[in-house]
Amino acid sequence: MSHFKAIFLATALLGGAPAVYAQAVNAPPVPATTMEPMLDTTQAIMMPPVMDNGIYTHAILDQFEGRVGGPNPAFRWDGQAWAGTDYDKLWIKSEGFAQGNGAVEDGQNEFLYDHAISTYFDLQAGLRTDIGSGTTRNWAAFGIQGLAPLFFDLEATAYVSDQGHMAARFVASYDILLTQRLILQPQAELNIYSKADPGRAVASGLSDIDAGIRLRYELDRKFAPYIGVAYRGGFGQSTPLYLQQGEAALGFRFVFGIRGWF
Repeated sequence: MSHFKAIFLATALLGGAPAVYAQAVNAPPVPATTMEPMLDTTQAIMMPPVMDNGIYTHAILDQFEGRVGGPNPAFRWDGQAWAGTDYDKLWIKSEGFAQGNGAVEDGQNEFLYDHAISTYFDLQAGLRTDIGSGTTRNWAAFGIQGLAPLFFDLEATAYVSDQGHMAARFVASYDILLTQRLILQPQAELNIYSKADPGRAVASGLSDIDAGIRLRYELDRKFAPYIGVAYRGGFGQSTPLYLQQGEAALGFRFVFGIRGWF
């Protein structure tokens, strides 16, 4: 009898294993409501933190060029730099001309607070200081800067001086990609003043324009030499004021320089 009992028990055990396995395979799934809290918790742990409050910096030297082809060659610089978060930044801008003797003319420095008001545009407010051989002027500044439709880089700024004068500046540029590295850039800057200022060679109304077209080749995304043609001229009484003060690089000039950013 003990021999038959052993056979019976072995058969029961072997027959029971597939039943247990079948029950495990055919077991009903765990309700979704039970799994969702676990998934949410896991995703929350694995999800990286939002990075919109990090501090970033950027600087670009858009124009760093010599202008030749006339009686008074000149050097021009135009650059910007900022530091801050995606929404709030401290912005610094500087531009001007230097004559062959080292004298600075039509130099301007701006120190601005910048706040993003949309995906493509920032609101800016701060101070502008005019430097160089002319009379020093200080201005309150308020304007916008960003990327307009069709990918035009645009700046529009209004100013009020410590002498009660008002002014406005409009700057626009556009990059035309001939290849991935060869880029043609038309650019223009217009300055408007409410009153004439002989100390700064400024006429009332549309006072002056600085425009050009530059062809650059990006040896590296952060470094590109360029050549081009630029025009600097005045309107109304600003032209004789320019000539009287010996302003350099009026008219059309051939330009060569470098553009870089980091």
